[in-house]
Amino acid sequence: MMGFAGARVLALESRRSTEIGELIARQGGDAFVAPSMREVPLAENREAFEFAERLFARRLDMVILLTGVGTRQLARVLATRYPENAFADGLRQVTIVARGPKPLAALREMGLAAAIVAPEPNTWHELLAATEGRPERHIAVQEYGRPNPELIAGLKARGAEVMQVRVYQWDLPEDVEPLREAARRLAAGRFDVVLFTTAIQMAHLARIAREMGIESSVIEALRKCRVCSIGPTTTEALEEFGIHPAMEPSHPKMGFLVKEAAEQA
Repeated sequence: MMGFAGARVLALESRRSTEIGELIARQGGDAFVAPSMREVPLAENREAFEFAERLFARRLDMVILLTGVGTRQLARVLATRYPENAFADGLRQVTIVARGPKPLAALREMGLAAAIVAPEPNTWHELLAATEGRPERHIAVQEYGRPNPELIAGLKARGAEVMQVRVYQWDLPEDVEPLREAARRLAAGRFDVVLFTTAIQMAHLARIAREMGIESSVIEALRKCRVCSIGPTTTEALEEFGIHPAMEPSHPKMGFLVKEAAEQA
Protein backbone atom coordinates (compact mmCIF):
# COMPACT_ATOMS: atom_id res chain seq x y z
CA MET A 1 0.00 0.00 0.00
CA MET A 2 1.09 3.55 -0.64
CA GLY A 3 1.75 6.41 1.74
CA PHE A 4 -0.06 5.93 5.03
CA ALA A 5 -0.32 2.16 4.39
CA GLY A 6 -3.56 1.77 6.31
CA ALA A 7 -2.56 3.99 9.24
CA ARG A 8 -5.43 5.47 11.26
CA VAL A 9 -5.33 9.20 10.54
CA LEU A 10 -7.21 11.88 12.46
CA ALA A 11 -7.81 15.29 10.86
CA LEU A 12 -9.54 18.23 12.58
CA GLU A 13 -10.20 20.33 9.48
CA SER A 14 -13.62 22.01 9.33
CA ARG A 15 -14.16 24.05 6.17
CA ARG A 16 -12.58 21.47 3.85
CA SER A 17 -13.39 18.36 5.89
CA THR A 18 -14.62 16.26 2.95
CA GLU A 19 -11.58 17.16 0.87
CA ILE A 20 -9.02 16.26 3.53
CA GLY A 21 -10.75 12.93 4.12
CA GLU A 22 -10.49 12.15 0.42
CA LEU A 23 -6.82 13.20 0.32
CA ILE A 24 -5.98 10.93 3.25
CA ALA A 25 -7.80 7.99 1.67
CA ARG A 26 -6.00 8.60 -1.62
CA GLN A 27 -2.71 8.26 0.27
CA GLY A 28 -3.77 4.94 1.78
CA GLY A 29 -4.92 6.23 5.17
CA ASP A 30 -7.94 5.23 7.23
CA ALA A 31 -9.35 8.72 7.76
CA PHE A 32 -11.45 10.05 10.63
CA VAL A 33 -12.32 13.72 10.21
CA ALA A 34 -13.68 15.65 13.19
CA PRO A 35 -14.53 19.28 12.34
CA SER A 36 -13.25 21.33 15.26
CA MET A 37 -14.30 24.95 14.79
CA ARG A 38 -16.57 27.61 13.31
CA GLU A 39 -15.79 31.24 12.71
CA VAL A 40 -16.92 33.87 15.23
CA PRO A 41 -17.09 37.56 14.22
CA LEU A 42 -14.17 39.51 15.68
CA ALA A 43 -16.63 42.05 17.07
CA GLU A 44 -17.86 39.41 19.54
CA ASN A 45 -14.55 39.44 21.45
CA ARG A 46 -16.10 41.25 24.41
CA GLU A 47 -13.21 40.50 26.80
CA ALA A 48 -10.66 41.89 24.37
CA PHE A 49 -12.54 45.19 24.01
CA GLU A 50 -13.10 45.49 27.76
CA PHE A 51 -9.35 44.97 28.19
CA ALA A 52 -8.66 47.70 25.62
CA GLU A 53 -10.92 50.18 27.42
CA ARG A 54 -9.09 49.57 30.70
CA LEU A 55 -5.67 49.72 29.02
CA PHE A 56 -6.39 52.99 27.21
CA ALA A 57 -7.89 54.52 30.37
CA ARG A 58 -4.67 53.59 32.22
CA ARG A 59 -6.55 51.37 34.65
CA LEU A 60 -3.98 48.59 34.19
CA ASP A 61 -0.35 48.69 35.27
CA MET A 62 0.86 45.28 34.05
CA VAL A 63 0.04 43.11 31.04
CA ILE A 64 1.27 39.50 30.92
CA LEU A 65 1.49 38.00 27.43
CA LEU A 66 1.51 34.20 27.45
CA THR A 67 1.72 33.32 23.73
CA GLY A 68 2.88 34.84 20.48
CA VAL A 69 -0.19 33.57 18.63
CA GLY A 70 -2.52 35.16 21.18
CA THR A 71 -0.62 38.46 21.25
CA ARG A 72 -0.90 38.80 17.46
CA GLN A 73 -4.56 37.80 17.51
CA LEU A 74 -5.30 40.36 20.23
CA ALA A 75 -3.65 43.04 18.09
CA ARG A 76 -5.77 42.02 15.08
CA VAL A 77 -8.99 42.07 17.10
CA LEU A 78 -8.33 45.52 18.58
CA ALA A 79 -7.39 46.91 15.15
CA THR A 80 -10.98 46.30 14.02
CA ARG A 81 -12.22 48.99 16.42
CA TYR A 82 -9.27 51.24 17.31
CA PRO A 83 -6.42 52.92 15.39
CA GLU A 84 -3.77 50.44 14.27
CA ASN A 85 -1.11 51.66 16.72
CA ALA A 86 -3.45 52.08 19.70
CA PHE A 87 -2.65 48.67 21.22
CA ALA A 88 1.11 49.21 21.03
CA ASP A 89 0.76 52.75 22.41
CA GLY A 90 -1.30 51.44 25.31
CA LEU A 91 1.23 48.72 26.11
CA ARG A 92 3.98 51.36 26.32
CA GLN A 93 2.20 52.79 29.37
CA VAL A 94 2.32 49.56 31.40
CA THR A 95 4.81 46.96 32.58
CA ILE A 96 4.94 44.29 29.86
CA VAL A 97 5.70 40.73 30.94
CA ALA A 98 6.45 38.05 28.33
CA ARG A 99 6.32 34.35 29.15
CA GLY A 100 9.11 33.53 26.70
CA PRO A 101 10.53 33.98 23.19
CA LYS A 102 7.24 33.62 21.26
CA PRO A 103 5.43 36.62 22.80
CA LEU A 104 8.75 38.50 22.71
CA ALA A 105 8.86 38.04 18.93
CA ALA A 106 5.28 39.30 18.62
CA LEU A 107 6.20 42.37 20.70
CA ARG A 108 9.20 43.10 18.49
CA GLU A 109 6.89 43.14 15.46
CA MET A 110 5.03 46.01 17.18
CA GLY A 111 8.26 47.83 18.06
CA LEU A 112 7.98 46.90 21.74
CA ALA A 113 10.12 45.15 24.35
CA ALA A 114 9.16 43.40 27.57
CA ALA A 115 10.26 44.75 30.93
CA ILE A 116 10.19 41.23 32.39
CA VAL A 117 10.77 37.92 30.62
CA ALA A 118 10.18 34.60 32.34
CA PRO A 119 13.22 32.31 32.01
CA GLU A 120 13.07 28.77 30.68
CA PRO A 121 11.15 26.54 30.90
CA ASN A 122 8.72 29.48 30.70
CA THR A 123 5.97 28.04 32.91
CA TRP A 124 3.69 29.77 35.41
CA HIS A 125 6.29 28.98 38.11
CA GLU A 126 8.92 31.15 36.36
CA LEU A 127 6.36 33.89 35.66
CA LEU A 128 5.41 34.15 39.32
CA ALA A 129 9.07 34.12 40.37
CA ALA A 130 9.98 36.81 37.80
CA THR A 131 7.20 39.11 39.00
CA GLU A 132 7.77 38.51 42.73
CA GLY A 133 7.94 41.76 44.70
CA ARG A 134 6.57 43.92 41.88
CA PRO A 135 4.28 46.80 42.94
CA GLU A 136 1.75 46.42 40.09
CA ARG A 137 -1.68 45.29 41.29
CA HIS A 138 -3.95 45.82 38.26
CA ILE A 139 -2.92 43.03 35.90
CA ALA A 140 -4.26 41.67 32.62
CA VAL A 141 -3.28 38.18 31.45
CA GLN A 142 -3.60 37.36 27.75
CA GLU A 143 -4.74 33.77 27.27
CA TYR A 144 -4.96 31.73 24.10
CA GLY A 145 -5.98 28.12 23.85
CA ARG A 146 -6.04 27.12 27.48
CA PRO A 147 -6.55 28.78 30.87
CA ASN A 148 -3.72 29.12 33.37
CA PRO A 149 -5.41 28.82 36.78
CA GLU A 150 -2.18 28.42 38.76
CA LEU A 151 -0.80 31.72 37.45
CA ILE A 152 -4.07 33.55 38.10
CA ALA A 153 -4.31 32.14 41.63
CA GLY A 154 -0.69 33.06 42.37
CA LEU A 155 -1.20 36.66 41.26
CA LYS A 156 -4.44 37.00 43.22
CA ALA A 157 -2.74 35.59 46.33
CA ARG A 158 -0.48 38.67 46.23
CA GLY A 159 -3.50 40.93 46.33
CA ALA A 160 -3.60 41.66 42.59
CA GLU A 161 -6.78 42.33 40.66
CA VAL A 162 -6.44 40.06 37.62
CA MET A 163 -8.28 40.38 34.30
CA GLN A 164 -8.19 37.31 32.07
CA VAL A 165 -8.24 38.25 28.38
CA ARG A 166 -9.30 35.35 26.20
CA VAL A 167 -8.90 36.07 22.51
CA TYR A 168 -10.69 34.07 19.87
CA GLN A 169 -11.80 34.18 16.28
CA TRP A 170 -13.14 30.65 16.35
CA ASP A 171 -15.55 28.71 18.52
CA LEU A 172 -16.50 25.06 18.74
CA PRO A 173 -18.64 23.71 15.90
CA GLU A 174 -22.40 23.49 16.38
CA ASP A 175 -22.10 19.67 16.40
CA VAL A 176 -19.29 18.66 18.77
CA GLU A 177 -19.99 14.91 18.74
CA PRO A 178 -17.35 14.10 16.05
CA LEU A 179 -14.78 16.02 18.13
CA ARG A 180 -15.86 14.12 21.25
CA GLU A 181 -15.47 10.84 19.39
CA ALA A 182 -12.00 11.92 18.21
CA ALA A 183 -11.04 12.62 21.83
CA ARG A 184 -12.38 9.23 22.95
CA ARG A 185 -10.49 7.40 20.21
CA LEU A 186 -7.30 9.31 20.93
CA ALA A 187 -7.48 8.49 24.64
CA ALA A 188 -7.95 4.83 23.69
CA GLY A 189 -4.87 4.89 21.45
CA ARG A 190 -6.81 4.35 18.24
CA PHE A 191 -4.96 6.81 15.98
CA ASP A 192 -1.49 6.56 14.46
CA VAL A 193 -1.26 9.97 12.74
CA VAL A 194 -2.90 13.32 13.58
CA LEU A 195 -2.96 16.22 11.11
CA PHE A 196 -3.35 19.79 12.38
CA THR A 197 -4.20 22.41 9.75
CA THR A 198 -4.64 25.47 11.99
CA ALA A 199 -3.52 26.58 15.45
CA ILE A 200 -6.91 26.67 17.18
CA GLN A 201 -7.65 22.99 16.51
CA MET A 202 -5.44 21.87 19.40
CA ALA A 203 -7.10 24.29 21.81
CA HIS A 204 -10.57 23.07 20.86
CA LEU A 205 -9.59 19.40 21.06
CA ALA A 206 -8.13 20.02 24.54
CA ARG A 207 -11.21 21.99 25.60
CA ILE A 208 -13.54 19.15 24.64
CA ALA A 209 -11.27 16.58 26.25
CA ARG A 210 -11.14 18.70 29.43
CA GLU A 211 -14.95 18.82 29.56
CA MET A 212 -14.99 15.02 29.17
CA GLY A 213 -12.40 14.57 31.94
CA ILE A 214 -9.84 12.97 29.62
CA GLU A 215 -7.54 15.88 28.69
CA SER A 216 -4.39 14.34 30.17
CA SER A 217 -5.05 11.04 28.37
CA VAL A 218 -5.61 12.81 25.05
CA ILE A 219 -2.44 14.90 25.34
CA GLU A 220 -0.40 11.85 26.35
CA ALA A 221 -1.81 9.95 23.36
CA LEU A 222 -0.89 12.80 21.01
CA ARG A 223 2.70 12.64 22.26
CA LYS A 224 2.78 9.00 21.16
CA CYS A 225 1.18 9.65 17.74
CA ARG A 226 2.90 11.00 14.66
CA VAL A 227 1.64 14.59 14.82
CA CYS A 228 1.97 16.66 11.65
CA SER A 229 1.58 20.45 11.64
CA ILE A 230 0.80 22.66 8.66
CA GLY A 231 3.23 25.39 9.73
CA PRO A 232 5.03 27.38 12.45
CA THR A 233 1.98 29.06 14.02
CA THR A 234 0.21 25.72 14.42
CA THR A 235 3.42 24.16 15.74
CA GLU A 236 3.67 26.93 18.34
CA ALA A 237 0.11 26.20 19.50
CA LEU A 238 0.90 22.48 19.78
CA GLU A 239 4.08 23.16 21.73
CA GLU A 240 2.00 25.07 24.30
CA PHE A 241 0.62 21.64 25.21
CA GLY A 242 4.02 19.93 25.17
CA ILE A 243 3.40 18.32 21.79
CA HIS A 244 6.26 18.53 19.28
CA PRO A 245 5.21 17.78 15.70
CA ALA A 246 7.17 15.26 13.69
CA MET A 247 7.00 17.35 10.53
CA GLU A 248 5.81 20.47 8.74
CA PRO A 249 5.27 20.37 4.95
CA SER A 250 7.48 22.19 2.46
CA HIS A 251 4.56 24.59 1.78
CA PRO A 252 1.88 25.46 4.37
CA LYS A 253 -0.97 24.00 2.32
CA MET A 254 -3.35 21.17 3.16
CA GLY A 255 -2.51 19.11 0.08
CA PHE A 256 1.23 19.33 0.79
CA LEU A 257 0.63 18.41 4.45
CA VAL A 258 -1.28 15.21 3.61
CA LYS A 259 1.03 14.14 0.79
CA GLU A 260 4.29 14.75 2.67
CA ALA A 261 2.95 13.29 5.92
CA ALA A 262 2.10 10.13 3.97
CA GLU A 263 5.50 10.05 2.25
CA GLN A 264 7.29 10.35 5.58
CA ALA A 265 5.01 7.97 7.49
